[in-house]
Amino acid sequence: MCISAPGAIIQRMRSDYREEPCKAALNQVRGMGFGWSLNPYMGCAHRCAFCYVRAFERRADRPGDARYGNSIRVKINVAEVLRSELARPSWRRELVAVGAATDPYQPAEGRYRLTRACLETLAEARTPFGIVTRGPLVVRDLDVLQHAARRAEVSVCLSIPTLDDAIWRRTEPGAPPPRQRLRALERLVTAGIRAGVAIAPILPGISDRPEQLEQVVRAARGAGATFVWGSLLHLKPGTREHFLDLVGREWPDRVRDYERLYGQRAYLQRRESETALARIRDLRVLHGIADRRPAPLTPPAQPKQLDLAL
Repeated sequence: MCISAPGAIIQRMRSDYREEPCKAALNQVRGMGFGWSLNPYMGCAHRCAFCYVRAFERRADRPGDARYGNSIRVKINVAEVLRSELARPSWRRELVAVGAATDPYQPAEGRYRLTRACLETLAEARTPFGIVTRGPLVVRDLDVLQHAARRAEVSVCLSIPTLDDAIWRRTEPGAPPPRQRLRALERLVTAGIRAGVAIAPILPGISDRPEQLEQVVRAARGAGATFVWGSLLHLKPGTREHFLDLVGREWPDRVRDYERLYGQRAYLQRRESETALARIRDLRVLHGIADRRPAPLTPPAQPKQLDLAL
């Protein structure tokens, strides 16, 4: 593949792609269920209206409004940098979240294959990782995922907030259809990969009705999901303005509800969010969400080490 000079702008798929090298691949994360994140791209062509990354962009003095997703940074050397980082004696094979601040399987990945190269590198280093994506393109890398899953813990989480086409089109304008994601999920599970669904974010008054949540859980069970979880919308500055503008245009009768629910807070109060989360927990039980992979791929147990201090 021919790579242009760093900083070059290439017109592709309605976005500008800036090919730039990176100095670091892994980002240390605190207060989450993982210690490190990895983002082969910065920016996302999916342009989800509720994306929490819009808030990060605002803090970095980059546009998080309607311009977000117009310019995608392509970290052309990310796999090489990652390989160097994983080779350090200090690396302890901690869990890496792939796609915490971008979608690793957005359209750019079809051309650049940086996510694939990073997964190959993680597999070589026997490093556990989890992927969060809306991109069915993840099934292209089934061979890499299967290889990696035999060497370390691997999971793939398909983000499917709703199966309602009207809501999807309004809130995830650049993302693939939800039912394509379900088909990708089925292929992953059939291939032995631990894969499931994140109903995230749940939008109060828009996608949180009991029948809407059950539709997603039922479909996830039908596709073989090994897990399902959910989270409610949060509105930090940057995301807040863009999302509430959308609500004002598409669901004007909900504007006052959002003002009441969120006020100046980024997160719902616990009593407001617990109803939807409890419903998802009940639905998991009702529909029997469990690991039913036909041939689970799990790394061999590590031999116990002798405690030489005894």
